[in-house]
Amino acid sequence: MTSTLKQPSRIRSHPWHARDIWCAVAGAVSLALAVGSAATVAVPVHSDLGLVAVLPYPFWVGVLIVNVAFVVALRGDATGPARRPVMLWLIAVLVLMLFGAAAFVTDVPRGEVAFRHLGIADALSTSGGVDPNIDAYFNWPGFFALLATVLRATGIDPVTVALWAPVFNMGLWLTAVGVLTRYLTKDPRRRWLVLWIFCLGNWQDQDYLSPQAFGFFLYLVVIVLLIGPLAAKAPAFRGFGRANLKSWWLARTPADDRPGHRVAALVVTLLLIAVICASHQLTPFLVLIAVTALTLSGRVWPGRLPLIAGILLVLWLVYPASTYLSGHPPLADAGLQTAIEANVVDRTTGSAGHLLVVQIRIALTLILWALAAIGSVRDWRRGRLDIRVVLLAVTPLLLFPVQAYGGEMLIRVSLFALPFIAMQASSVLLPTTGSVRFSTRNTVVLVPACVLLAVMTVTGRFGNAQYDVFADDEIAAVQAVDNLAPPGSAIIAAAHPTPWRSQDYLDHRYRTIEDLCPSDLSAATCGPLVYRYARHNPGGGYLLLMTSAESSLVLQGQTTPQSFEELENWLKSQDGVDIAFSNSDARVYRVAP
Repeated sequence: MTSTLKQPSRIRSHPWHARDIWCAVAGAVSLALAVGSAATVAVPVHSDLGLVAVLPYPFWVGVLIVNVAFVVALRGDATGPARRPVMLWLIAVLVLMLFGAAAFVTDVPRGEVAFRHLGIADALSTSGGVDPNIDAYFNWPGFFALLATVLRATGIDPVTVALWAPVFNMGLWLTAVGVLTRYLTKDPRRRWLVLWIFCLGNWQDQDYLSPQAFGFFLYLVVIVLLIGPLAAKAPAFRGFGRANLKSWWLARTPADDRPGHRVAALVVTLLLIAVICASHQLTPFLVLIAVTALTLSGRVWPGRLPLIAGILLVLWLVYPASTYLSGHPPLADAGLQTAIEANVVDRTTGSAGHLLVVQIRIALTLILWALAAIGSVRDWRRGRLDIRVVLLAVTPLLLFPVQAYGGEMLIRVSLFALPFIAMQASSVLLPTTGSVRFSTRNTVVLVPACVLLAVMTVTGRFGNAQYDVFADDEIAAVQAVDNLAPPGSAIIAAAHPTPWRSQDYLDHRYRTIEDLCPSDLSAATCGPLVYRYARHNPGGGYLLLMTSAESSLVLQGQTTPQSFEELENWLKSQDGVDIAFSNSDARVYRVAP
């Protein structure tokens, strides 16, 4: 096994060709098709397949054109792929098309959580302190403190920040992955293809305005430092005998011969780990696993780095996050069976369209992992398999049985493994070396493969558009509730896909009907529970019923349109319940205390 994929580097600049210009123009055409067609989509989306069912055919023509242009540019000529500005432009076009599609459909950020995160940042900014008793977010406030500082310092519209956060975060991630690949391979074609596959396989939808997106970027930067300035050269492995292990460990040498550079990199790494520990619950554990795996493989020079990282993590859990953890033991839902039920079984229910979207997400993940496995075998046979890439791809799986993480652990595992899965998958999709222009036959195979992955990613990423892409009338209803509800009142939405809590985060009691009635949403059982909860507040309660939230309950098989209508009719017929606001996509009921 080698520490670097030994491929010749083509760093010599070459002149502009007509091919490069045509590829750049093709990218511009595909972007224009995507933006123009996405802008015609009406909201709310009325399909349980999400955006893939309503995006006009010019959008898909654009997807085809940009993938063809990329493959042509990647093939290049005998000197290498197309010029760097062309490759960067095509990747930027792909990011805008795949991750900015919803922003071209509507100027409202997708998903509930982005609004909630804006509210937390606002609460931190106005309260002037951190109260860990509020909820879990205030036990890991690092990201929100940074967000509040940036918003206050720049004056940028928070909604605009949330709207374009996926594109911005993908830009950050791709920058880090691009630096990462420069340490892992000298083949320029492979580096560009890894970035392309990373985009095409990124269905996980974790790039919204969130601590996870921020933590993942810092994780990638830490990995760059570990395989770059903090890397070690390990001698040939002689076996697991005690003497062999000791001599192997002591024979390691630093890959970077500049002590000052290594010390600076170590200081930055420790600072980043500390920031990650203060910003997100899950990412520090993935950092610790990655640091430990790379160190034990002999590929990291500071041998005590895992110990220091572990101490930083424990100190944060024992002190700043102890308030939350005292009532939420981290291993309370551990176990493989529990993880499978939460991450797989519970997610494979609902309408036929919703199930198809889930199956496509699973299939896309399995396809990439299968390609990576084949690529690993191929690299091993060629003597160029990088053990670091393999370790970073598989070690996130160690967390899967440890925490169900609200049914999202498998999503996070696949995200953290994706850069390295893309690295190994590229060995199959690009079987030639950097010194060889791949054949027309390879081109014919690569184009449909990329188009297929793009279609699957759009399907998986925007498959919940029926309930996470909000209409203007729904935003108007939320604003009406914010204006009507006095402090101390309860605001009850139908389900969690609700664009609320972006302001007055600490002033109300926010609940959902699905939380109050987790097992039965029928009018006879759920109605009295919701009614009593709404009335038992000094400021009364407000029922916020929106089309998107109702759709989420129906699509995931928790109720039917008829049952939900019966529940609403029962609630509005009770004493003290009056309609306070309504439009085509939402109703707000006031419940007197």
